[in-house]
Amino acid sequence: MLSERQSDLLKIIVEDYVKTARPISSKSICDILGCSSATVRAEMSNLEDLGLLEKTHISSGRVPSEKGYRYYVDNIMVPKELTGDEMLKLQTIVNNKSLVVSDVIEKSMEIISELTSYAAIVLGTHSKNNLISKVEVVPIDDNNLVAIVVTDKGNVEHKNIYLDTAVDMKDIKQTVDLINKLIVGTSLDEASSVLEFEVKPVIANYVKQHEVLYNAFYNAFTDFTHDNIKTSGTKNMLMQPEFNDVDKIREIVNKFDDKDIVESIKEEDNGINIYIGSENDFDDDVTVIKTKYQFNGEEGTIALIGPKRMEYDRVITLLNYIMENIEK
Repeated sequence: MLSERQSDLLKIIVEDYVKTARPISSKSICDILGCSSATVRAEMSNLEDLGLLEKTHISSGRVPSEKGYRYYVDNIMVPKELTGDEMLKLQTIVNNKSLVVSDVIEKSMEIISELTSYAAIVLGTHSKNNLISKVEVVPIDDNNLVAIVVTDKGNVEHKNIYLDTAVDMKDIKQTVDLINKLIVGTSLDEASSVLEFEVKPVIANYVKQHEVLYNAFYNAFTDFTHDNIKTSGTKNMLMQPEFNDVDKIREIVNKFDDKDIVESIKEEDNGINIYIGSENDFDDDVTVIKTKYQFNGEEGTIALIGPKRMEYDRVITLLNYIMENIEK
């Protein structure tokens, strides 16, 4: 463990670097701690020897290392209180009774992304308790439809459907009627199986252009099952000074576009968990703060991704606020 003065010094260095993205001067530290520059230099050298600080490439200043951020999070950090503006913006969403849980979570994370300039990710999973109550179709033109699925929890999902050939509206209506007859009451997870084993064997008896319609709806329902990733704020995160290298920006953008990589962010452990740099599977140059949620048939993971130079004390409070309010 660090001495009290070393802890105070590390706290000052971390929190100032988080704000400015520049090493703090020894003079500023001396003014805050009320000690000599020689003492500050000696203590900074000790922290460097412990692996908690490291020298930057562009100056002789020292900044927190990955190990230094971890020590700060585990032993020094105190969660911040929400500001009035932050609370007001989030209360507008969490107190909106017209929104279902998934919408509350998604919109709240969008707000947090805007407030922090970090990327927000919501990984939802379709629970077995989330049952289909109705399927509708809106024709756009001869080859394009919008399929709409409404669940018993009030969730509304939609998917654009492209038909390889023009299909008579009568066939489309009969297909939707058949699907509603056989699929209502089924969970979204099981919808594709019902289509394959119950709808497919009989659709030819009712619908002339059954192959093109069956394939289109099967693909749409498969997408409904897997389309559970909501991302916001990626562009804002990449405006952080850490990401001024074109190759690094391209690398991170490609990772956000890779569904398998994003889905690996799913959290299995309870509580709000912080994965700094090499501790996460997303990228060594970022921090991932995430937690799982489970409420009223909805479950999934919410996460914020930003530079290792992250406002940990603020992010923890914001995520806690969401979790406490959706569980009320």
